[in-house]
Amino acid sequence: MQQVKIIKNRSDIGAGTRGSDLGIDAIEIAAINKSNDYFNRYPYVEIQAENDAVYTKQNTPFAKRIKKVLLVCERLSTAVQLTVKSGEFPLVLSGDHSSALGTISGMKTAFPEKRLGVIWIDAHADIHSPHTSPSGNIHGMPLAAAIAEDNLDRKINDIAEETRETWEGLKSIGGISPKVLAEDVIYFGVRDTEEPEEYIIEKTGIKNYKVDEVRYRGLQTCVEEALEKLKDCDHIYISFDVDSMDCDLISKGTGTPVSKGFDQFEVMEIINQIIESGKVSCFEVVEVNPTLDEKGNTMAEVAFDVLAEVTKKLESVN
Repeated sequence: MQQVKIIKNRSDIGAGTRGSDLGIDAIEIAAINKSNDYFNRYPYVEIQAENDAVYTKQNTPFAKRIKKVLLVCERLSTAVQLTVKSGEFPLVLSGDHSSALGTISGMKTAFPEKRLGVIWIDAHADIHSPHTSPSGNIHGMPLAAAIAEDNLDRKINDIAEETRETWEGLKSIGGISPKVLAEDVIYFGVRDTEEPEEYIIEKTGIKNYKVDEVRYRGLQTCVEEALEKLKDCDHIYISFDVDSMDCDLISKGTGTPVSKGFDQFEVMEIINQIIESGKVSCFEVVEVNPTLDEKGNTMAEVAFDVLAEVTKKLESVN
């Protein structure tokens, strides 16, 4: 059985709202309050963050703090690669979702000849580039960097040379670009997108299993179909953004909450069914923000319930 290793990445500089750097602590507090020794059972490593960057003047408005995000993603990539190479399973807990690029880069660098599939459980597509982003927040860009897609057809921003060079650096972490083929990306729960994202999703044919479709057609059917689409992938990385869950039902304790999402039991079932394929080689949880939680620490508590359930399944399969 593969030993789980927790990688803690407290970076929140890719988000538009501060506070997701506290998400890991909030999840740990949730475990303590449930008298669960989860965080004593597994080895862990901490990624050095660059969160002080929020105090510095921004010279890259269409990709805010991009140089610091690149630094953090490179560190995370190295940690994931080393974890995989040592025969351990990387379970990544991150602040904002820009981290996913570092995780994907680490997986691809560890297995450069292998094909990586991505299951993206999220309310957002996160497939903007600095050329198309209306906010400049890099947590909306990791998938575009992973598939090396600038989406110049929908360009709205004239980016500076410094931004362009660093964006190229993000796309090529580990010397590999693209890291993932668009056909090997599958969304679950995406429901809050901008037109440039919708354009690139349609152009590349990325499948999005929306909440209504999953409930209408059946969760098991949709997951089986998703796994069939990824049948040529050697490894699967699952990225779970807590805003994939219904903020009205669960909590608004995340940077960009969206209504009409999954409940936590649907998320558990989706992830666990994918794990049963035997191909899942990495799992990441992102965007818990306790400073925005109107229900105390509810989002972190629910995220921990998902984490504990998923880890149990991973240990039974790996």
